[in-house]
Amino acid sequence: MSNIAEPVQGSPDIEEPKKWYVRFTISERVEHWIFISSFIILGITGLVQRYSEYQISKLVVSAVGGIENLRLIHHAAAIATMLIVIYHIGALGYRVYVNRARMTMLPVISDVTNAYHAALYYIGRRKDPPQQGRYTFEEKLEYWAVVWGTAIMAVTGFMMWNPVATAKILPGQYIPAAKVAHGLEAVLAVLSILIWHMYQVFIRHFNKAMYSGKVSEEEMLHDHPIELADIKAGAAKPPVTPEGAAKRRRKYLPIYSLVTIVMLVGVYFFIAYEETAISTVPPAERAKVFVPFTPTPLPTPAPSPTPPPVTALTWEGGIGALMESKCVACHNSSSKLGGLDLSDYHMPILGGNSGPAVIPGKPDNSTIIIIQSAGEHPGQLSDEELSQMREWIENGAPEK
Repeated sequence: MSNIAEPVQGSPDIEEPKKWYVRFTISERVEHWIFISSFIILGITGLVQRYSEYQISKLVVSAVGGIENLRLIHHAAAIATMLIVIYHIGALGYRVYVNRARMTMLPVISDVTNAYHAALYYIGRRKDPPQQGRYTFEEKLEYWAVVWGTAIMAVTGFMMWNPVATAKILPGQYIPAAKVAHGLEAVLAVLSILIWHMYQVFIRHFNKAMYSGKVSEEEMLHDHPIELADIKAGAAKPPVTPEGAAKRRRKYLPIYSLVTIVMLVGVYFFIAYEETAISTVPPAERAKVFVPFTPTPLPTPAPSPTPPPVTALTWEGGIGALMESKCVACHNSSSKLGGLDLSDYHMPILGGNSGPAVIPGKPDNSTIIIIQSAGEHPGQLSDEELSQMREWIENGAPEK
């Protein structure tokens, strides 16, 4: 929903005089390139995590210094995307309210007829392409797909970035579901850019508007003939007086400043709501860092040659009983060894001195799996029990 194209002098790229029109301002182009840069970084750093088993993914992870660095880069690009969205909302509101720009990116009925007309044109049933205005139906589809996709990625990204907070509000199964939705939406977004957008702006016709900000009259006639007709008729830009624009600007800027503060607080809440969102889980110790001369006596857990069978992968279906038989002797509400109590469903998620023992949907980051996988724990789980514990956490650590 940018400003109406305006005619400018001939392009310096050609010798003969040629009429050109400003399609995108410098601020719109900078906004576009910042957004596309963050999109590329998010796509690369996200897809290599989703498809981590492939060699190219391992090479990317190694190139940035490990998975934790990769995640930090991914999070930084996500923050940049949120900030550019805040700017886009403000710039869009300024153009529409202060400058009285028409909301030409909104879908209208003619977009449906233009799509039908274009389909007939592509299969050879119509001689000419549809007559379209400032934005074609294809450009509107792309814009609103980005809006919808960004909203999905923000919601699911928050759930994965803040799993403990999410598990306090929603069932644990929502976290792995958010992971699936986040990954599939990322694949869809990357494919749509690579196949659809790249074809439209590079292969079908090399569109230089996002580089120079201008399009030629021939391009306007082919892609945006209705807007070109409005420009030549003097009906493209709504009448705006400097006094009226200044009055609206005085109203708009304070309101948007307040809205910006609220949105920035929301971004801070997004990235810093819980500690586990900005800290990494320490790797499992591979050597004893402290061996006392006299080993500290620990309560001897009750023998359980035959652990209670896990009838269902839920806390109440057997995982709680497994914790009771192997872990609660040391990690209960009274002793709380390491600040950790495993006698109740919510306690492993809250965690102890080393962070959450259980992070729903993330077994490899859960302290209980890390420690048990290292072996030689006083309450060591068998391979079968450890497999059940891992599967329970992978499924979102459900209670019932």
